[in-house]
Amino acid sequence: MSTVTKKELVERLADQTGLKRQDVRRVVQGFLDEIINELGRGNRLEFRDFGVFDVRERAERVAQNPKTLERVVVPAKRTARFRVGRLMKACVDGGTTVASVAELSGAGTQDA
Repeated sequence: MSTVTKKELVERLADQTGLKRQDVRRVVQGFLDEIINELGRGNRLEFRDFGVFDVRERAERVAQNPKTLERVVVPAKRTARFRVGRLMKACVDGGTTVASVAELSGAGTQDA
């Protein structure tokens, strides 16, 4: 398993689309910024077949420091959550690509 960086993703998309890397980088960063902004506002983002981003409230709780055994109150907080969509789940489970899963199911990947 390897790690793909944003830079590598931008290069792939630029090669696939024929657009300048600089333009693709701006679009990718703008997309990521918008996800962060919407989650910060408490909104839910749904990308069909890809997944859903939403914000969950975590209640205040009491935890324990494992070294000192001291009880500590952990305050309530909001956290981002991602739930995997159908197409991503099929690709991850089956180790296939988006194109091959869409081909098998007869579904396009153009749905927003």
